[in-house]
Amino acid sequence: MNHETIIKEVCAKVFKISESKIHLNKRLMGGMSNYTYVIDVDGTLHTFRIPGKNAEQFVDRDIEAYHLKLIEPLKLNNETIYTDIENGYKIAKYIEGKPLHELDPLNYLDAASKVLKTIHQSRIESKYDYAPFDRLEKYEKLVKGYDHQHTTRYYSYKNTLMSYKDFLDQFDKTLTHGDAQISNFVVQEDALRLMDWEFTGMNDPYYDIACFGNNNFDHALALLPVYLGHEPTDDEHNRLHLWRVFQCLQWHNVALYKAFIGLSKDLSVDFKKVAAMYLDKAEALIANLK
Repeated sequence: MNHETIIKEVCAKVFKISESKIHLNKRLMGGMSNYTYVIDVDGTLHTFRIPGKNAEQFVDRDIEAYHLKLIEPLKLNNETIYTDIENGYKIAKYIEGKPLHELDPLNYLDAASKVLKTIHQSRIESKYDYAPFDRLEKYEKLVKGYDHQHTTRYYSYKNTLMSYKDFLDQFDKTLTHGDAQISNFVVQEDALRLMDWEFTGMNDPYYDIACFGNNNFDHALALLPVYLGHEPTDDEHNRLHLWRVFQCLQWHNVALYKAFIGLSKDLSVDFKKVAAMYLDKAEALIANLK
């Protein structure tokens, strides 16, 4: 079943209207896992998410639904109208604005810092820990034995990361967005909003700052002193770099899995190349530890 058919059938049931009153406007770009469309439902714009193939390997939809409810008081996300736990479909109200990746993120550091502090200092506690190191092992099992080309490099970088585990484990955890890359921020006239709470959980708040550097780590380096209100110490510098190393290893596994299940051909994206790119980034980050 093609995406337009899915969208029309689901929306007709949810909104109790004719499929003829539902129109697909455009697909929003960003991220490796989902298809998100802007749709017109009887004259009102919404977004409709269809998860990519095997996305359930990385996102628990019950946990996502729990967090969508939990973060409502923060008023950062667009309002969720409907979620389908089994299929991962999600309908939400569309909000006007520009994705931050279409602008210069360096012009929005104060606003991004404010958004992240709103989350981290909210005192909202999730019953779910992001459990990064357990998660990494889970992702590794998905690609075990698939591509030996990257294995030696990967475990070399992972061993370096794990040598700092005690250092990272000492910091208090807060609620975190978990995927605060610039493509998930929406710039409005008077506010900055944050979408896509699939990876939310209790974690080191520096994790979100590191996510901000997903496209370009210089963005995270620029955000850190704004967030802290002072120039980073060596430990603060390393803390940011180490979480970004973790993210590169995490997304390396995700990209490798996507190549493994045939998504390179389906999406015309060389996911093996993407996986190798994340290892290159991890190597550069480790070289810059102090």
